[in-house]
Amino acid sequence: MFIHPSACVDQPCQIGPGTKIWHFCHIMRDATIGRECIFGQNCFVSSGVTIGDRVKVQNNVSIYAGTTIEDEVFLGPSCVLTNVTNPRAQVNRHSIYEETAIRRGATIGANATIVCGVTIGRYAFIGAGAVVTRDVPDYALMLGNPARQRGWMSRHGHRLSRADSGGLMTCPESGFRYRLEAPDVLRCVDLDEDEPLPAEQAVGKAEYRSFAREPSAVSNQPSDVEHQKVNVESQMSKECRKTNIKKKQMSNRK
Repeated sequence: MFIHPSACVDQPCQIGPGTKIWHFCHIMRDATIGRECIFGQNCFVSSGVTIGDRVKVQNNVSIYAGTTIEDEVFLGPSCVLTNVTNPRAQVNRHSIYEETAIRRGATIGANATIVCGVTIGRYAFIGAGAVVTRDVPDYALMLGNPARQRGWMSRHGHRLSRADSGGLMTCPESGFRYRLEAPDVLRCVDLDEDEPLPAEQAVGKAEYRSFAREPSAVSNQPSDVEHQKVNVESQMSKECRKTNIKKKQMSNRK
């Protein structure tokens, strides 16, 4: 365990072996932090917070009471977590903090905001600057304000292409296959969600854009929601053309 001299760690608290806490961090008493975590500069962990193993917390992140973070979560720089939906300086709500859970392997992008009282599913990917206001399914890619699902992300952090004829989506980096078992339930076929990555799969070998250029990655492919919108607009356009044809026919009869 390493704690930088400028960090403040209140006792009693639990910090696992191999964890590193860098400049100007503040860990409050009764916080629980797992093994091999990394806290970048100027992070805050409140009393009662539970953080799992191998969690990476980048600079300027505050983790408030009511938050539970499972193993191998990534919290990007300056992302925001909250614990009261309707804060007022005049109203004390210390006893009714709302709970937020960030489940195993999820990524919260830089400057994203997680409004309290939600659960972020396993391996979900919250894009930079997104504002999450509701529960997020496992592996979901969430973008925008308010955040909307724009696809599915693999365990290696790649947007999955549409399913093949066998109903499988394949990660371009790992080769792991994924199947949609229900409308909001995606599962990895080749590795259980609770299993650690094999050693050979745990080290990146090429940057994201090199995979995004490959056709299999389909990095700019419209989401299912966007496809539905296109289908609706297409149907409306057809109906409009039919109406115009009828109007012309009636006009010709006159």
